[in-house]
Amino acid sequence: MKNYLTTHHAACITPKAALIDMDGVLYDSMKNHVEAWYRTLTPLGIHCSRDEFYLYEGRTGSSTIRYLFEKQFGRQLTDEECAEIYKTKVEHFHQLPPIAPMPGADRMLQRLVANGIRPVLVTGSGQSSLIDRLDHDYPGVFEPAYRVTAYDVKIGKPNPEPYLMGLTKAGVNAHEAFVIENAPLGVTAGAAAQVFTVAVDTGPIPAQALLDAGADLVYPTMPDFAEHIDHLIELFKQTR
Repeated sequence: MKNYLTTHHAACITPKAALIDMDGVLYDSMKNHVEAWYRTLTPLGIHCSRDEFYLYEGRTGSSTIRYLFEKQFGRQLTDEECAEIYKTKVEHFHQLPPIAPMPGADRMLQRLVANGIRPVLVTGSGQSSLIDRLDHDYPGVFEPAYRVTAYDVKIGKPNPEPYLMGLTKAGVNAHEAFVIENAPLGVTAGAAAQVFTVAVDTGPIPAQALLDAGADLVYPTMPDFAEHIDHLIELFKQTR
C-alpha cells in the first residue's frame, strides 16, 4: 500500500467505489470463454492453445480477434468480419454448460456494500447472456448507471479507458476507488488508471504474473478475498 501511495504521489486511499471485473470475478465463466474462443478460431486457421486465451481476458471481443489475425496472418480485419467471427463465438458460448456465479463473490459484494462502497461493473465483455444475469444473481448491487461494458468503450483493456470511465460513472477520483480483477490485462488497465488494484487469482495464471502486471495485492481465491475485505478497508483507513 505504501508503494502505491509513493508511486502515485497520493496522500491516502479513501475508497467510495469498487471497480469490479465480471468474468473470472463475478462469474466462474472463463473456462467457457476459453473453449468458445478455441472452437471459433482454430477452424479459421489460428494456431493457439486454450490456455493462452486466459492471457487475452479483458480485451473486447473485437480486440482479441483483430490481435490474433494480425499476429497469425499480418492481416487487419474489417468491422464486418470481426462481427461475424464474434457472432460465432457467442453461439459456441451459448452451447456450453451453464455458468455459475463465482464462489465467494456474493459475500465479497455484501461486505463492500456493508462498508458503504459502491460496486461498479467494469468489464470488457459484451456477452449479454451474463450481463443480463447480474440483476438476478446479484440483485440490487449493480445499478445500470454504474456499468461499463464492451459497448461503452472504444479501446478496452489493457488501456485504462474502461477504468477511467468507471471512475467517471462513479463520480470519484482514482484515490477514492479500488479495482478488483483476475487477469493480467485487466490489472494493467487498473494500474494505468492509477487506481489501487487488487487481483484475485481465480484461474490458472501464476500470482507473480498478476504482480508483474501491476497488482498492488493478490489474493489466492475469491472466498479468501471476501473474508479479508474488512481488513483491507481498515488498512485503507490507516492511510488517512
